[in-house]
Amino acid sequence: MKISKRRYTQLIAAVLYNCNIKGFMSGGIYQGAAKGVCVPGLNCYSCPGAVASCPLGSLQSGLLSSKYKFPYYILGTLILFGLLLGRFICGFLCPFGLLQELFYKLPLPKIRKSRFTRILSYLKYVILAIFVILIPLVKLAPGFCKYICPAGTIEAGIPLVSSNPQLQSLIGFLFSWKIFVLALVLLFCSLCYRSFCRFICPLGALYSFFAPVSVVGVKVDTEKCINCNKCVDNCLMDVHKVGDRECIHCGTCVGHCPVDAIRFGIKNTDTKKQVINK
Repeated sequence: MKISKRRYTQLIAAVLYNCNIKGFMSGGIYQGAAKGVCVPGLNCYSCPGAVASCPLGSLQSGLLSSKYKFPYYILGTLILFGLLLGRFICGFLCPFGLLQELFYKLPLPKIRKSRFTRILSYLKYVILAIFVILIPLVKLAPGFCKYICPAGTIEAGIPLVSSNPQLQSLIGFLFSWKIFVLALVLLFCSLCYRSFCRFICPLGALYSFFAPVSVVGVKVDTEKCINCNKCVDNCLMDVHKVGDRECIHCGTCVGHCPVDAIRFGIKNTDTKKQVINK
């Protein structure tokens, strides 16, 4: 089976994010200087292999301490990632995005996108507001990391608990809840394409705000475009047009365009506006 260039990029990103092999063997967390840097995608700080920080976890930690010091660095990093790459990060540089796509390959019935899934895609903005921003500010707890994040459970919670008897003795309701959330997310990811990314992920919600201005991604040559809508019809995400807030720039649309009007490149170089819509 041929592996796409995008799949290779996803695999390389996942390996680079988690190249501390000693951590997997010892069950410890890397504490080197690189942990002060954020990777673009969702990758848990506490994963034994992680050599850098998760931007979402860092944002919550920054908000927890914002009473004493405003998290300018974290916000600046997120803005930089958003301006340069936007949701291209979701399509190419997020390890949990790769895991979702692999689970979707399981031979199970599939839930197709619809008006309902497009409405449900707004849920991630609610989760961003409540669990990433409000709870850290009000409850002084990293709401998303603590109560929801399935990436943290599979990358950090399970490996650390399985290799540490002391942690095993401390297992309680919260860990069981996180395992339940992880199982539920992976089940839905096997039935509905990238369902965590589409409906839950607050990092994707953050990057989606930069859709109109991000530098890299797929773009449409409006002079070639014949408005056939094959790009939208064949996209598994809840897009209304190529490059909108739900577009992860995976390039599926490129192969389905009958007039070769869609390409990867520097976006917004043409002053003409894209008119493909559904």
